[in-house]
Amino acid sequence: MMDEQFIRTQMLLGAPAMERLKCSHVAVLGLGGVGGWCAEALCRSGVGELTLADQDTVSVSNLNRQCAALRSTVGMEKARATALRLADINPDCVLHPLVLRYEPDSRETFFHAKYDYIVDAIDLVSCKLDLIETAHRRTIPIISALGTGNKRDAQQLRIADISETQGCPLARVVRKELRRRGIPRHKVVFSPELPRSAEEGDEAPPPGRRSVPASAMWVPAAAGLLLAQAVILDLIVPFS
Repeated sequence: MMDEQFIRTQMLLGAPAMERLKCSHVAVLGLGGVGGWCAEALCRSGVGELTLADQDTVSVSNLNRQCAALRSTVGMEKARATALRLADINPDCVLHPLVLRYEPDSRETFFHAKYDYIVDAIDLVSCKLDLIETAHRRTIPIISALGTGNKRDAQQLRIADISETQGCPLARVVRKELRRRGIPRHKVVFSPELPRSAEEGDEAPPPGRRSVPASAMWVPAAAGLLLAQAVILDLIVPFS
């Protein structure tokens, strides 16, 4: 008998695929405008266990684009706010909120668990590279979100290999550094749209950033949904 909550998804993917998703553990690192929507899509699609990692707290400036950002959650850790939201969507999903910044010093804290897939929605390049390299070395499937700031055409987003990216400054840096580390292939979501010039705001840049990127909801949200699509379809390949 179909679970009523997932009946529409099961009609599309099939019962064996839904059982595979239910038994899968996916980690999402970075729960901002991209990662938060990815985590929600994974939860709504029936993934049975999610690790949700972010060191930041919800701010008023997050309300324009982040799914866990509500007036009632301002000031709350994003990992906990996201977990509360997802628990209300699917109480059977096992959730592990981690209030931490992924970096080399916290690597083993994160990798103590076994993951079927990792979603990299981290902003800091050095941390992103360490996560990608560690996942590849441990043969854990991983997909990365690249730059969505200062962009407004969600139709240009696509899933691709890092070697196929163009027009994205972050992709250029990541591609070069991964090649230097002996990783020529890596799945990403990126947009070839050139970043637009943006007006300066009053918000202070986050640690490790020189400026605050401009952003509207639809581009990061669409990127997050594409990340979730890639993860789900990869996980259910044997049942497709």
